Amino acid sequence: MITLAHFLGLGAVLFCISVAGIFINRKNVIVLLMAIELMLLAVNMNFVAFSYFMGDVHGQVFVFFILTVAAAESAIGLAILVVLFRNRGTINVAELDSMKG
Repeated sequence: MITLAHFLGLGAVLFCISVAGIFINRKNVIVLLMAIELMLLAVNMNFVAFSYFMGDVHGQVFVFFILTVAAAESAIGLAILVVLFRNRGTINVAELDSMKG
């Protein structure tokens, strides 16, 4: 039987992997976006686990709204990356400082 602790442990491991991915990789914007998405999915897994084990569907409905916003965020982020690559020729974070005010 899989318990709530198993789900929370897996969510914590995924969250830690995404935090490590953000701190280890500071150069590639695509990997940073994927790490942020993994962090969001780890939190969503915790919402679904708590919702399932408490017998309430509000957490699962909330996850659908979060995934909708995450999909829009991913599409906009990738569109910005395509424009940056066309204009600058790189997606290196250190070289994308031209947007400073």
